[in-house]
Amino acid sequence: MEIERAVPADAGEILTVQRAAYVTEAQLYGDPFLPPLVESMEQVRATIGDAVVLKATDAGRIVGAVRGRLAGTTCLVGRLVVAPDRQRRGLGAALLAALHETVPQAAAFDLFTGHLSEGNLRLYRRLGYRETHRERMDDHLTLVHLRRPAEPATG
Repeated sequence: MEIERAVPADAGEILTVQRAAYVTEAQLYGDPFLPPLVESMEQVRATIGDAVVLKATDAGRIVGAVRGRLAGTTCLVGRLVVAPDRQRRGLGAALLAALHETVPQAAAFDLFTGHLSEGNLRLYRRLGYRETHRERMDDHLTLVHLRRPAEPATG
């Protein structure tokens, strides 16, 4: 498996993986209109041009992706997705680690997930992310915001 920067031509395949990965989240929250499920290919392509988008490929197939965008000295992490048949094998952790390395100028990494997404929360906490606050979106969704400081430079 390889992890590298995505290119605009990857947008369609990344969107396919993203939609497949978010189906379980949509079911968990009873919401088929989660932003990752209604995002267009053009929006994904534009994000690839504007942000750091990493893809994980195996035998030419994209099996995961993650996005990062600098806001000041903080990298805003989003859309960590892994193909359903590849989940729970360390790919999400590998993608996040690669993002941390790809954006060395970030002082911290921020992300969020839904309060019912226990697997996501376990992964993020295991990788050093700590909850900063919760944001109630509506009756069925509270976002859990987490932050991970960048690793201190070793000399």
